[in-house]
Amino acid sequence: MYGKGLRALSVTTLITLVGAFALVFFYAPNDADQGFVQKIFYVHVPMAIVALFGFIAGGIFAIQHLRTRDPRHDLRSYVAIHISLILAIGVLVTGSIWARAAWGHWWVWDEPTLVSFLIVFLLYATYQPLRFSIEDPERQARYASVFAVIAGAFVPLNFLAVRLAQAYTHPRVLGTTGGSMPGDMRLTFLIAIVGMALLFITLWKFEMAAKHARANLRSLRRKLGVDEVPAARRTAAPSL
Repeated sequence: MYGKGLRALSVTTLITLVGAFALVFFYAPNDADQGFVQKIFYVHVPMAIVALFGFIAGGIFAIQHLRTRDPRHDLRSYVAIHISLILAIGVLVTGSIWARAAWGHWWVWDEPTLVSFLIVFLLYATYQPLRFSIEDPERQARYASVFAVIAGAFVPLNFLAVRLAQAYTHPRVLGTTGGSMPGDMRLTFLIAIVGMALLFITLWKFEMAAKHARANLRSLRRKLGVDEVPAARRTAAPSL
Protein backbone atom coordinates (compact mmCIF):
# COMPACT_ATOMS: atom_id res chain seq x y z
CA MET A 1 0.00 0.00 0.00
CA TYR A 2 2.85 2.43 0.75
CA GLY A 3 4.58 1.48 -2.48
CA LYS A 4 1.58 2.55 -4.53
CA GLY A 5 2.39 5.63 -6.60
CA LEU A 6 5.87 5.76 -5.14
CA ARG A 7 7.59 5.88 -8.52
CA ALA A 8 5.49 8.85 -9.70
CA LEU A 9 6.05 10.58 -6.37
CA SER A 10 9.80 10.02 -6.61
CA VAL A 11 9.93 11.47 -10.12
CA THR A 12 7.85 14.48 -9.05
CA THR A 13 10.13 15.03 -6.07
CA LEU A 14 13.24 14.83 -8.22
CA ILE A 15 11.86 17.27 -10.80
CA THR A 16 10.78 19.72 -8.10
CA LEU A 17 14.13 19.61 -6.33
CA VAL A 18 16.07 20.00 -9.59
CA GLY A 19 13.81 22.92 -10.50
CA ALA A 20 14.35 24.48 -7.10
CA PHE A 21 18.12 24.20 -7.38
CA ALA A 22 17.98 25.64 -10.90
CA LEU A 23 16.06 28.63 -9.56
CA VAL A 24 18.52 28.99 -6.69
CA PHE A 25 21.56 29.17 -8.94
CA PHE A 26 20.17 30.75 -12.13
CA TYR A 27 17.14 32.82 -11.12
CA ALA A 28 17.29 34.09 -7.56
CA PRO A 29 19.72 37.00 -7.20
CA ASN A 30 22.57 37.06 -4.73
CA ASP A 31 21.78 38.69 -1.42
CA ALA A 32 23.01 42.29 -1.30
CA ASP A 33 24.73 41.83 2.07
CA GLN A 34 25.81 38.18 2.16
CA GLY A 35 26.37 37.51 -1.53
CA PHE A 36 26.46 33.96 -2.93
CA VAL A 37 26.72 32.25 0.47
CA GLN A 38 23.16 33.29 1.27
CA LYS A 39 21.91 30.70 -1.24
CA ILE A 40 22.33 28.02 1.44
CA PHE A 41 19.23 29.64 2.90
CA TYR A 42 17.11 27.85 0.25
CA VAL A 43 18.20 24.50 1.66
CA HIS A 44 18.61 25.33 5.33
CA VAL A 45 15.26 27.01 6.03
CA PRO A 46 12.97 24.63 4.06
CA MET A 47 14.75 21.70 5.70
CA ALA A 48 14.11 23.21 9.14
CA ILE A 49 10.43 23.88 8.42
CA VAL A 50 9.83 20.37 7.06
CA ALA A 51 11.71 18.77 9.96
CA LEU A 52 9.53 20.61 12.50
CA PHE A 53 6.34 19.64 10.67
CA GLY A 54 7.63 16.06 10.57
CA PHE A 55 7.97 16.08 14.36
CA ILE A 56 4.40 17.38 14.64
CA ALA A 57 3.21 14.65 12.24
CA GLY A 58 4.91 12.11 14.49
CA GLY A 59 2.88 13.47 17.40
CA ILE A 60 -0.38 13.24 15.43
CA PHE A 61 0.31 9.61 14.51
CA ALA A 62 1.15 8.97 18.17
CA ILE A 63 -2.25 10.34 19.22
CA GLN A 64 -3.87 7.95 16.79
CA HIS A 65 -1.88 5.08 18.27
CA LEU A 66 -2.85 5.96 21.84
CA ARG A 67 -6.48 6.19 20.76
CA THR A 68 -6.65 2.96 18.74
CA ARG A 69 -3.65 0.91 19.97
CA ASP A 70 -3.01 0.12 16.30
CA PRO A 71 0.76 -0.61 15.93
CA ARG A 72 0.71 0.78 12.40
CA HIS A 73 0.24 4.29 13.80
CA ASP A 74 3.22 3.77 16.11
CA LEU A 75 5.30 2.76 13.10
CA ARG A 76 4.15 5.84 11.17
CA SER A 77 5.08 8.05 14.10
CA TYR A 78 8.47 6.36 14.45
CA VAL A 79 9.33 6.79 10.77
CA ALA A 80 8.21 10.45 10.72
CA ILE A 81 10.39 11.26 13.73
CA HIS A 82 13.29 9.22 12.35
CA ILE A 83 13.34 11.15 9.06
CA SER A 84 12.83 14.48 10.84
CA LEU A 85 15.86 13.77 13.02
CA ILE A 86 17.99 13.20 9.92
CA LEU A 87 16.73 16.48 8.43
CA ALA A 88 17.38 18.24 11.74
CA ILE A 89 21.03 17.15 11.61
CA GLY A 90 21.18 18.65 8.11
CA VAL A 91 19.65 21.87 9.47
CA LEU A 92 22.29 22.17 12.19
CA VAL A 93 25.14 21.46 9.76
CA THR A 94 23.96 23.86 7.04
CA GLY A 95 23.10 26.47 9.68
CA SER A 96 26.61 26.33 11.11
CA ILE A 97 28.16 26.61 7.64
CA TRP A 98 25.93 29.60 6.88
CA ALA A 99 26.68 31.26 10.22
CA ARG A 100 30.42 30.80 9.78
CA ALA A 101 30.39 32.23 6.25
CA ALA A 102 28.01 35.11 7.01
CA TRP A 103 28.81 36.09 10.58
CA GLY A 104 32.21 34.55 11.25
CA HIS A 105 30.90 32.19 13.96
CA TRP A 106 29.95 28.51 13.81
CA TRP A 107 27.31 29.08 16.46
CA VAL A 108 25.66 32.02 18.27
CA TRP A 109 24.39 31.12 21.72
CA ASP A 110 22.33 34.30 22.29
CA GLU A 111 20.17 33.70 19.20
CA PRO A 112 16.79 32.21 20.25
CA THR A 113 16.03 30.60 16.88
CA LEU A 114 19.26 28.63 16.78
CA VAL A 115 19.20 27.59 20.43
CA SER A 116 15.53 26.63 20.38
CA PHE A 117 16.04 24.41 17.34
CA LEU A 118 19.00 22.76 19.07
CA ILE A 119 16.79 22.12 22.11
CA VAL A 120 14.13 20.53 19.90
CA PHE A 121 16.77 18.34 18.24
CA LEU A 122 18.26 17.23 21.57
CA LEU A 123 14.77 16.50 22.88
CA TYR A 124 13.98 14.22 19.96
CA ALA A 125 17.45 12.70 20.09
CA THR A 126 16.27 10.89 23.24
CA TYR A 127 13.35 9.29 21.39
CA GLN A 128 15.17 6.24 20.08
CA PRO A 129 17.17 5.61 23.30
CA LEU A 130 13.83 5.76 25.15
CA ARG A 131 12.37 3.11 22.88
CA PHE A 132 15.50 0.97 23.09
CA SER A 133 15.44 1.06 26.90
CA ILE A 134 12.00 -0.63 27.01
CA GLU A 135 11.94 -4.32 26.18
CA ASP A 136 8.20 -4.99 26.11
CA PRO A 137 6.91 -3.92 22.64
CA GLU A 138 3.52 -2.73 23.87
CA ARG A 139 4.98 -0.61 26.66
CA GLN A 140 7.62 0.67 24.28
CA ALA A 141 4.99 1.78 21.77
CA ARG A 142 2.80 3.36 24.46
CA TYR A 143 5.59 5.30 26.17
CA ALA A 144 7.06 6.38 22.84
CA SER A 145 3.64 7.67 21.75
CA VAL A 146 3.23 9.67 24.94
CA PHE A 147 6.68 11.14 24.39
CA ALA A 148 5.89 11.97 20.75
CA VAL A 149 2.64 13.72 21.71
CA ILE A 150 4.25 15.87 24.42
CA ALA A 151 7.30 16.70 22.32
CA GLY A 152 5.12 17.37 19.26
CA ALA A 153 3.05 19.88 21.23
CA PHE A 154 6.27 21.56 22.36
CA VAL A 155 7.38 22.29 18.77
CA PRO A 156 4.71 24.90 17.80
CA LEU A 157 4.81 26.43 21.28
CA ASN A 158 8.55 26.82 20.96
CA PHE A 159 8.15 28.26 17.46
CA LEU A 160 5.63 30.86 18.67
CA ALA A 161 7.83 31.80 21.63
CA VAL A 162 10.75 32.41 19.30
CA ARG A 163 8.61 34.52 16.96
CA LEU A 164 7.53 36.69 19.88
CA ALA A 165 11.11 37.14 21.06
CA GLN A 166 13.26 40.07 20.05
CA ALA A 167 15.13 39.60 16.76
CA TYR A 168 18.86 39.09 17.10
CA THR A 169 21.18 37.79 14.41
CA HIS A 170 19.11 35.14 12.69
CA PRO A 171 16.79 36.48 9.94
CA ARG A 172 13.02 36.13 10.33
CA VAL A 173 11.76 34.44 7.16
CA LEU A 174 8.11 33.87 8.08
CA GLY A 175 7.39 37.05 9.96
CA THR A 176 3.99 38.56 10.70
CA THR A 177 4.74 41.29 8.18
CA GLY A 178 5.34 38.76 5.37
CA GLY A 179 9.11 39.17 5.35
CA SER A 180 11.18 41.38 3.09
CA MET A 181 12.17 39.00 0.28
CA PRO A 182 11.69 40.23 -3.28
CA GLY A 183 9.41 38.23 -5.57
CA ASP A 184 12.09 36.12 -7.28
CA MET A 185 13.61 35.10 -3.96
CA ARG A 186 10.21 34.33 -2.47
CA LEU A 187 9.19 32.17 -5.45
CA THR A 188 12.44 30.21 -5.24
CA PHE A 189 12.01 29.79 -1.50
CA LEU A 190 8.43 28.50 -1.83
CA ILE A 191 9.39 25.95 -4.50
CA ALA A 192 12.29 24.83 -2.33
CA ILE A 193 9.83 24.23 0.53
CA VAL A 194 7.57 22.19 -1.76
CA GLY A 195 10.56 20.15 -2.94
CA MET A 196 11.73 19.48 0.61
CA ALA A 197 8.21 18.51 1.70
CA LEU A 198 7.95 16.09 -1.23
CA LEU A 199 11.35 14.65 -0.29
CA PHE A 200 10.12 14.04 3.26
CA ILE A 201 6.94 12.31 2.03
CA THR A 202 8.89 10.20 -0.45
CA LEU A 203 11.41 9.06 2.16
CA TRP A 204 8.60 8.36 4.60
CA LYS A 205 6.75 6.20 2.09
CA PHE A 206 9.97 4.38 1.11
CA GLU A 207 10.76 3.50 4.71
CA MET A 208 7.16 2.51 5.45
CA ALA A 209 7.06 0.32 2.34
CA ALA A 210 10.33 -1.35 3.28
CA LYS A 211 9.20 -2.07 6.85
CA HIS A 212 5.87 -3.45 5.67
CA ALA A 213 7.58 -5.65 3.08
CA ARG A 214 9.89 -7.00 5.78
CA ALA A 215 6.94 -7.68 8.09
CA ASN A 216 5.04 -9.45 5.31
CA LEU A 217 8.09 -11.56 4.50
CA ARG A 218 8.43 -12.61 8.14
CA SER A 219 4.75 -13.50 8.26
CA LEU A 220 5.02 -15.57 5.08
CA ARG A 221 8.08 -17.45 6.33
CA ARG A 222 6.27 -18.25 9.57
CA LYS A 223 3.31 -19.63 7.62
CA LEU A 224 5.67 -21.74 5.54
CA GLY A 225 7.33 -23.03 8.67
CA VAL A 226 10.71 -21.64 7.75
CA ASP A 227 12.78 -21.27 10.90
CA GLU A 228 14.45 -18.00 10.04
CA VAL A 229 13.53 -15.85 12.98
CA PRO A 230 16.43 -15.58 15.42
CA ALA A 231 15.95 -15.14 19.14
CA ALA A 232 14.08 -11.94 19.91
CA ARG A 233 16.33 -9.01 20.63
CA ARG A 234 15.61 -5.55 21.91
CA THR A 235 15.17 -2.94 19.23
CA ALA A 236 14.03 0.68 19.04
CA ALA A 237 12.11 0.11 15.81
CA PRO A 238 8.45 -0.94 16.06
CA SER A 239 7.49 -4.29 14.62
CA LEU A 240 4.18 -5.19 13.00
